Amino acid sequence: MPLAKIVLDQILIMFILILIGYICYRFKVIDQGLNKKLSDLLLLLVSPLLIFNSYQREFSKDLLAGLLISLGLAIFTHLFGILTAYVFLRNKTNSDVVIERFSTIYSNSGFFGIPIINGIYGSEGVFYITAYITIFNLFVWTQGLIMMNGVQDKKTMVKTLVSPTLISIILGFLFFITQIHLPKIMFNSLQYVADMNTPLAMIIAGVTIAQTNILKIFLKFRIYFVVFLKLIFIPVILLLIYSRLPIAIPVLAAAVLGAACPTGATGTLFAIRYEKNALYSSEIFAMTTLISLITIPIIMGLMDYLR
Repeated sequence: MPLAKIVLDQILIMFILILIGYICYRFKVIDQGLNKKLSDLLLLLVSPLLIFNSYQREFSKDLLAGLLISLGLAIFTHLFGILTAYVFLRNKTNSDVVIERFSTIYSNSGFFGIPIINGIYGSEGVFYITAYITIFNLFVWTQGLIMMNGVQDKKTMVKTLVSPTLISIILGFLFFITQIHLPKIMFNSLQYVADMNTPLAMIIAGVTIAQTNILKIFLKFRIYFVVFLKLIFIPVILLLIYSRLPIAIPVLAAAVLGAACPTGATGTLFAIRYEKNALYSSEIFAMTTLISLITIPIIMGLMDYLR
């Protein structure tokens, strides 16, 4: 089956799940407070378990090499995103330019990337995209924090380095290197929880989108430029570069998908904390999330064509 068809099927599933989340909010099944708790459950337990279990595999030099390549590509992706944001978003009189830059650089690779790559390549895909998530966390809590806040909050940076996501990556990597395998019953129990990742992430996204005025967002034409940079310009340029490299398809897919994902919700959280325009940030999140349902299959189909 063509890769674009597989991705499209996965995107349609995710769209239906987002729609369920949207309906749940509109019918008051899930409110803003419950959505916050569900987000905590996803970030603190479900996603870390999915990441950890992806490392429960037989060691091979090819897998290790692929992981290291993924780290290198993730670093380049973020540096290219930063360069793009500062070159094309330079309106000094616009106080929201920092929101636009942040939204252009940082992807929703955990919420969106993991479900898609898991649906295409299974745990091997998740294994490689953890490299992107690792670099994302390092960049967002250093460059991203300084850009949003204007000062270097060292306490916050250090605290974030012990987040459940990074802990799961470190532990998973150590178990992978030392070949420590969990008992089957333990692994299966954790996997049941990990399997909640996709539906939970998409329902949360749907609830978040339901809290914005969708029609009003579509009339804000400046958002379209941010959407273009985030969902088309950056991933296409990187795809053209990465597709020339002699790397395995799952490694390439993880790198491209990480860049092609919509804007992360982290920008809204930072905007609230540092008194920026949180509403505008959430609007960009909603717009990029919806439009990425169209652009991601196209990007992945182009990747399949080029390789």
